[in-house]
Amino acid sequence: MEWKSLGHLVESAAERFGEKPLFIFEDKPLSFAEVDRLTNKTANALRSVGVTKGERVAVMLPNGVDFPIVWFALAKLGAVIVPVNINYHDHDLTYTLDDSQAGFFVVHENYLEQWERVRAHLPSVKETLLVTESGSKSDWRRLVDESSDSFEISNITGDDLLNIQYTSGTTGFPKGCMLQQKYWMQIGQVAADYFGLTPAECNLTAQPFYYMDPQWNTVASLIGGAPLVILPRFSPSHFWGEVIRHNVTVLYLIGTMPFFLLKMPEDAALERGHQLRMILCSGIHPKFHAEFERRWGVPWREAFGMTETGVDLIVPLDDAESVGSGAMGRPITTKQARVVDTDGNDVPDGSVGELILRGEPMMTGYWNKPEATAESMKNGWLHTGDMVTKDAKGYFHWQARLKDTIRRAGENISSVEVESVLMEHPAVKVAAVVPVPDELRGEEVKAYIVLKAGHTQEDTPPEYILDYAREQLAYFKVPRFIEYADDLPRTPSERVEKHKLVKMKADLRVGSYDAVEKTWR
Repeated sequence: MEWKSLGHLVESAAERFGEKPLFIFEDKPLSFAEVDRLTNKTANALRSVGVTKGERVAVMLPNGVDFPIVWFALAKLGAVIVPVNINYHDHDLTYTLDDSQAGFFVVHENYLEQWERVRAHLPSVKETLLVTESGSKSDWRRLVDESSDSFEISNITGDDLLNIQYTSGTTGFPKGCMLQQKYWMQIGQVAADYFGLTPAECNLTAQPFYYMDPQWNTVASLIGGAPLVILPRFSPSHFWGEVIRHNVTVLYLIGTMPFFLLKMPEDAALERGHQLRMILCSGIHPKFHAEFERRWGVPWREAFGMTETGVDLIVPLDDAESVGSGAMGRPITTKQARVVDTDGNDVPDGSVGELILRGEPMMTGYWNKPEATAESMKNGWLHTGDMVTKDAKGYFHWQARLKDTIRRAGENISSVEVESVLMEHPAVKVAAVVPVPDELRGEEVKAYIVLKAGHTQEDTPPEYILDYAREQLAYFKVPRFIEYADDLPRTPSERVEKHKLVKMKADLRVGSYDAVEKTWR
């Protein structure tokens, strides 16, 4: 890489692009040079409270400029960020901070109540750094303001760990992917090259910063010199207005977002009044791909990646023939991809097998989970758990998922984690969580419930169980559908045979309580 570390890239971008805007949030631009100055002040403030190289720092912040600036500061220090989903409740928050053994917690005032409820259970956290809005400055805000805007990076390289990025597990709770500084620079370079980013372009992110997508978008903008418009959240009703107002030319979305946009009343003047050259998206539904391009007048191209692997496959911009084919793309130049059977042998083109990947960017493993790392990374190849085929053009096509994970509206949900919470309910004996196909969100969450002896559906109705889950889990993990059962199909080793549950009905919604409609189907 051209830069020794992400912090060096921030400094290089400040030198090259100076007072040009890097971030635009709520109509307020922040230049490359000012971002570097604020990064230095934040790095000095963090160092003054005891943050050193290798220290884990959990960060729970809403979208805005605070998150990337704290991230850059930690990169300059050689410390490690643990991004925390702002929708987490007690259960998720406790697990993430305890598993990472974070020593510091940078938290926005909006989430202080959650933190106060669980902090007694997290002795590893030595200090809370409270981020408030500018109207009422906290001690942390004042410390940053008073810190020097000069900082010298010392003994930091691209091989240093930068993120422990949690992703939903398939055999237990979420796992922390260990991502080095070079991982982010490599993804950023791929994105900057694909988008063709220059200071004349404009990028946009609508996803939350605790996900990897806004992070690599930020690095791509650093490399290419293009401003990044940060939206507070994705809003279908305001999306095109923001794209037009900021003259956005390129952006990345995830597969469920266009469905929300598609459901808005069609308005050609609004939806085609933009200057977009392309939209990169993961999980484009083949059936609607051509309609996306027709309605919004811009090429949509598919990219595939994972937290573990960054970016892997991508469809070239000039390949219009791929529209509607479901193609995931070909490997980027620094990656190799294979399709293998259960013994690890390559299968013929057109045959279904597991997608495995090798190359960079790539995680170094799962934090504190050597067995999970060994299971996922074998002989230098990362086993994705995605079942795919490869066509004659070398494009990969997704078929099914091998892993026990539910993908709901862009969120990866570990069914095992949801089950463990449900089974903590005093009336629940067994819970089995499966995906239900959903046109809008991709998949919804359904829980089969076996009650303990002495309990009935009447004294333990679905909303009792769901209220318990809502207190423990982020909203997107809470099941939409509940179905009671006297027992569940099991293997000889007493594992629930979920594949049989999924095949028991043509429509898994039938016979279930629907928490959205508040009715039985």
